[in-house]
Amino acid sequence: MHISAASVHDVNVMDKISYEPGSFYIFDRAYLDFERLYCIHQSKSFFVIRPRNNLKFDRISSAVINKATGVRCDQTGHLKVFYSLHGYPEKIRRIKFRDKEQNRTFVFLTNNMILKSEEIAALYKHRWKIELFFRWIKQHLKISAFWGRTENAVKIQVYTAVITYALVAIIKQKLKSGYSTYEILQILGTSLLDKTPINQLLQKKKDQDVKELLYKQLKIF
Repeated sequence: MHISAASVHDVNVMDKISYEPGSFYIFDRAYLDFERLYCIHQSKSFFVIRPRNNLKFDRISSAVINKATGVRCDQTGHLKVFYSLHGYPEKIRRIKFRDKEQNRTFVFLTNNMILKSEEIAALYKHRWKIELFFRWIKQHLKISAFWGRTENAVKIQVYTAVITYALVAIIKQKLKSGYSTYEILQILGTSLLDKTPINQLLQKKKDQDVKELLYKQLKIF
């Protein structure tokens, strides 16, 4: 994770990534920079990204598609604009996909020539989990006030929030707890001084396991 100032454009963060050969990197339009994408290609890694609407693309060939899968076209070609072609001089793949759930048509660019076009679309769809992660952070790990105003103090507090989420997610997976991540955070927050072992603390009890105490009910009248 890299924290930058609001004045720094998202695309600059691509220079901070150490690309692993064979890995896939999924980007939205904010990261569209063909020179940087070509660096990913040279690293023997793969990318999937949505282009802008004014993309100029010179088609060389088209693959056979099955429209029942949602794919509308699967083309291989070159970029037409001089600066785009200069930044990415090799062939690139362009896929158009119709998502029935959202009732929208998406266009993807990728340097992977092996996977099926519907698999490329599925890879990009998984990117939504990142948006859900950020939404979860904003909803449940709110920073109501900063303890310090310096850049280092703010970064420490943000890192602490994300580390907290990661630790809780690991605990949930290791213990196979039936509680949600948010519920685990609530339990841990109210049980900081509790000596109960954490595996027992996060063991979700079934309703039928809870027995009422036997006692005599006092009569009001």
